[in-house]
Order: sequence, then structure tokens, then C-alpha cells
Amino acid sequence: MPVAVWLVLRGRLQAACLLFVAAGLSDALDGWLARRRGPTNLGALLDPLADKALLVSMYVTLAAIDELPDFVAILVVFRDVLIIGGVLLLALLHHPVQIKPTAVSRLNTVLQIALVGTVLFLSGFAFTAPLLVRALVWSVVASTVISGAVYVWKVAATR
Repeated sequence: MPVAVWLVLRGRLQAACLLFVAAGLSDALDGWLARRRGPTNLGALLDPLADKALLVSMYVTLAAIDELPDFVAILVVFRDVLIIGGVLLLALLHHPVQIKPTAVSRLNTVLQIALVGTVLFLSGFAFTAPLLVRALVWSVVASTVISGAVYVWKVAATR
């Protein structure tokens, strides 16, 4: 993750794109192996955290270099902070919450990955597709708001 951020900040978007693809492929392989051999407790905790850390850092970095709108990065970060902060707060209040990904949160993750990958590819290899990027941006915005609201609603409904 730090290498991808560094590459983007240095303007080496082609290399960042290739690294992002490699990270995605290794994550897919890791997931496949976990399904075949059974997940470990540590892996089940660290894998989604690493995925989120990579995505959040890429959103912030791409917004910092004006490849993504600032509000999109803020929204993505806010949703994750809201969810993680809510879980930690409830745990401190002795109301542990089991967070399970919903269909809309899985879709949100796919759209977030697609947007970062698309922006890295287009910017890194000097292509333009403004309608595609705009469609992905608004899809990410909508799915981020909806998935965040679903998590809040589910937690509120169980209290």
C-alpha cells in the first residue's frame, strides 16, 4: 500500500496501476486459498482491513493529485470511519456487533476497486473516458451512501 501511494504521488501512475492489479490478483488468490483450506482467524481479520486500507489510501491520494473529486474520497473515508467507529464505540459500551458484508457493501467494494483501477489505467496510460469515469464516480457515491445507511440501519434495528 505505501508503495502504491508513493508511486501515485510521484506521478508513476502506470506502475501504480500495475501494482494495484497485482495486489488485486494476489488478494483473489489468497481468498481462493482461504475458501479451499479454510480461513484463519488472523487472516479473516487482517484481509479486509488491508483491502480497506489500500482503497482508502488510494482514494485520498488520487483526490490529492486531482484525479478524483475530493468529495468522493471524503465520502469513502467517512463511511469506513463511521462503520469502524460505530463498532468500536459499541464494543466499548459492551454491545459487540457482528459486521457481515451485505450485498450492497460487496457491490460498493467492487465499484470502488473498479473506479480506482479505471482512473489509474486511464491516467497512467494517457487514455480518456470521461463518461465512464463519471458513471463510476456516481455509482461509487450512490453505493457508498446506501451501504453506509444499511450498516447504520442494521445496527440500530438490533439495539
